[in-house]
Amino acid sequence: MTGAIPTELGTQPIRQLIRQYAVPGIIAMTASSLYNMVDSIYIGHIADVGSLAISGLAVTFPLMNISTAFGTLVGVGAATMISVLLGQKNYKVANKVLANEIALNILTGLTFTVVTLLWMNPILRFFGASGNTLPFARDYMFIIALGNAVTHLYFGLNSVIRSSGNPKLAMGLTLFTVTSNAILDPLLIFTFHMGIQGAALATVLCQMMALGYTLWYFLDEKRFLHLPRSRKVFRIDWNIAKDSLAIGMGPFLMNLASCIVVLFINQQLLKWGGDLAIGAYGIVNRISFLFAMVVMGFNQGMQPIAGYNYGARQYTRVREVYYRTMLWATLVWTLGWVVSLFLAGPAVSIFTDDPALHSLAEKGLRCMNCVCPIVGFQMVTTNLFQCLGMVRKSIFLSLSRQLLFLLPCIYILPAVFESEIGVWYSFPISDAVASVITAILGIGLFRKLGRMKDGDDPAVLGGQI
Repeated sequence: MTGAIPTELGTQPIRQLIRQYAVPGIIAMTASSLYNMVDSIYIGHIADVGSLAISGLAVTFPLMNISTAFGTLVGVGAATMISVLLGQKNYKVANKVLANEIALNILTGLTFTVVTLLWMNPILRFFGASGNTLPFARDYMFIIALGNAVTHLYFGLNSVIRSSGNPKLAMGLTLFTVTSNAILDPLLIFTFHMGIQGAALATVLCQMMALGYTLWYFLDEKRFLHLPRSRKVFRIDWNIAKDSLAIGMGPFLMNLASCIVVLFINQQLLKWGGDLAIGAYGIVNRISFLFAMVVMGFNQGMQPIAGYNYGARQYTRVREVYYRTMLWATLVWTLGWVVSLFLAGPAVSIFTDDPALHSLAEKGLRCMNCVCPIVGFQMVTTNLFQCLGMVRKSIFLSLSRQLLFLLPCIYILPAVFESEIGVWYSFPISDAVASVITAILGIGLFRKLGRMKDGDDPAVLGGQI
């Protein structure tokens, strides 16, 4: 498990490998998406204030994305380094990286907590809170901020569990947090009358329970990867930290870009549609996020298969895993398109029974996802560039859709339509343009791959393709 070469990646049928590697990722990513949806569903049905409460929750999304970005900065780099070190059977240094990740997560988590608590009101107003939604956003974010170090530690160590060869345990912990959150939410929100604060507390408590088991797991010194029972675990080795943060910088920038985009979306929706428009986006975003997470699960499955076979110079298998993954991703987003256009009413009803909010969210869901079948192609192709080591192109494709295309549309189209409908139409336009750019780069890649026979050195085409 710690040093064996996964030769089945180069020999077993691609269809079987996709099922074997993608299913755990799909379950984990879908569970993560449901975890985020549960709070929105219960909060949206709080008596008398559900519509404003869900709008207040939507205002917190950019701030929570920033927290996620910093958690990713630490967690992804550490998990990647540990995976490589375990493959080299360098357990001593792997344990140092694990200890370093805990110290860094505590540091970044507490720093985020302090900054958020000190300037919470101006931060939330900057992210789109109005006088009506600020109390709800503040009540939710206050508890989330207090538990931020727990959140960073849990998700960071969960990534390490997955990368150290135990994806089923990582998936099980994710399912536990989803299930326990779904149980605690109604108890704290409705039975104990805690409202939106109950939803936040349920989230933190679930992560604390999962983190407790995770720490117990890593304190077992019989495991090849474990924490030393010493105060040294809290000392940061800045040489290790530098390498870890460098690896995590790409995902960090992409998460940060998402935060910036949501910030401007909220500001434009507040300007042109008011508080309910922000709440409608919160609902639409949760529904769309579910389909995106399923595709990301397929991408997780494709990554080791494509990467291994590219390294083994089996280009036929690289093309096959890409085509099969793209087909599944397209089918998933086509289902999302069907739900968005033909079942928008029932889907939105899960989150709210407020007629005004329901109408806005239903209209937004239809507009936002009217071309979403092409999104699967864009996501999988972008991931393929990353699988083949072309990180710059992957980051460019990820960021261009959000920063180069979506942001200008968000500012131009509402002024053209003189309503918030311009914000909703910004999404399909940017998706279409981004897909064209992705197709141009993807065609160039596959022309080169198509000219290569299995066993050829990529250098014959002038270096890395």
